[in-house]
Amino acid sequence: MSSDSGLAPSALPDTARPRLGPHLRLRFDRSRGKNVLLGPESVIVLNATGADVVGLCDGSRTVAEIVDDLRTRYQRPVDDEVRDFLARMAARRHVTVEEAM
Repeated sequence: MSSDSGLAPSALPDTARPRLGPHLRLRFDRSRGKNVLLGPESVIVLNATGADVVGLCDGSRTVAEIVDDLRTRYQRPVDDEVRDFLARMAARRHVTVEEAM
């Protein structure tokens, strides 16, 4: 997702392709026993679900594909949760989005 676009989570296009921001890296922190996003002068601790979402944000999958993957993985509806999380990540510039043409 691009910079803070002001989009409501439900307004995220299914065809958008989220990618982790270029300044962040997803890593497993052994001392915390959790996945973290490492950025310049920042550490964001993620729960397992958040790490799964971020791990799928490689720019090749659409929002709809990410939602489908996680719905299958968790065997329950996750649509709104995933879209809300992606919208928050985009607002903080942790995720950028390429719109499909």
